[in-house]
Amino acid sequence: MFKGLGQMGDMAKMMKAAQEMQTKMAEMQEEMHNMTVTGESGAGLVKAVATCKGELKSLDIDPSIFSGDDKEVVEDLILAAIKDAQGKASDRAQEEMSKLTEGLGLPEGMKLPF
Repeated sequence: MFKGLGQMGDMAKMMKAAQEMQTKMAEMQEEMHNMTVTGESGAGLVKAVATCKGELKSLDIDPSIFSGDDKEVVEDLILAAIKDAQGKASDRAQEEMSKLTEGLGLPEGMKLPF
């Protein structure tokens, strides 16, 4: 007679789970602003530190690369270190998201918009 109530209860559980997921995702987004990764180029001569959101935080450049007229080489090393840091940031962000979503039964490798 009241079969519909069971479905409503399931819907309430799903809504609660969705709200919890939304809260956890918001917390993770905040944490990613504080998590950092380090990208390198030139065998560590240039290091770039970025947050897991991809925001560049710092550069560390070994002074030895400034000798001579190698301006273009230095610029390339800096860009390579930044790209490496951004790539690592993206990988780390996906890794953190997969930890969050693995208990939800979402397809493995599903990319979320972060």
